[in-house]
Amino acid sequence: MASTGTRGRRERLRAETTAEIKSVALELMASGGPGAITLRAIAREMGMTPNAIYGYFATRDDLITTLIDDVYTSLADTVDAAWDATPASDPADRIRAWAHAFRGWALANPEGFRLVYGDPVPGYVAPEGGAAPDAAQRVCTALTGLAVAAWPHAERLYAASDFQWSDFDPGLLDKVRPAFPHLPPAGVALALRIWGHLHGLVSLEIYGHLRNQTTSPEKLFHEELTQLVASLGLAPKR
Repeated sequence: MASTGTRGRRERLRAETTAEIKSVALELMASGGPGAITLRAIAREMGMTPNAIYGYFATRDDLITTLIDDVYTSLADTVDAAWDATPASDPADRIRAWAHAFRGWALANPEGFRLVYGDPVPGYVAPEGGAAPDAAQRVCTALTGLAVAAWPHAERLYAASDFQWSDFDPGLLDKVRPAFPHLPPAGVALALRIWGHLHGLVSLEIYGHLRNQTTSPEKLFHEELTQLVASLGLAPKR
C-alpha cells in the first residue's frame, strides 16, 4: 500500500501536470485560435504520449469545460472582490471599481476572455446546464447589481421606458429576478446597456481593434465610464 507521502507526491505531480496542460491549451489558443486546442497538440508540446494525456482529460471537450470554468471563476472572483472592497454608500465608485476590475482581468487574461466571451471552440459541446454555470450566474448577478446600485438615481431617467418581461430571455430572468425581485424590466434593460458599454470597449481592445485608432485605450475606457456613470444620474468623477 502506498504511503501517505507517496500519495501526496503523486497528487502534487498530477495537479502540476493538470495545470500545465491547461496553460499549454491557452498558449495554443493564443497562437493558433480556439481550433488549435487538441489533446494531441498539447501532448506534443509537453513531450507526453497522447494516451498519457487522456489520463488527465478523457476528451478535448472535458478540457475546454474545465478551462471555461477556471477562467470564468477567476473573473467572478476578481469583480466580486472589487465590488466588495468599495463602500455600498457610493454606487458610482462601486460601478467604477467593478468596471476597472473587469478590464484589468481581461487584459491580464486575453485568452480567457476570448474563450468565455469571444471565439467559439469548433465542435465544442458544453455539458448539460452549460460550462461554468455557477461562475456565469455570479457574473450575471454582479452585472445586474450595477444597475440595481444605480437604479434609485436612474429610475427617473427611464420613466418612459416600455420594456416588458416578455422582452427578455427566460434564462436571463431566471438568473436575475430571484436575486433582485424589485428591479423592473427597465432596470434589467439598463443592466444590458451597461454591459454593452463595458464589454464593447474591452472587446475592441482585447482583439486589437483599437491598436491603430488610439494610443490611450485606458483613457478612452475611463472617459466612457465617466460618461456612463453620469448618464445613470450619479455624480461623475475624473
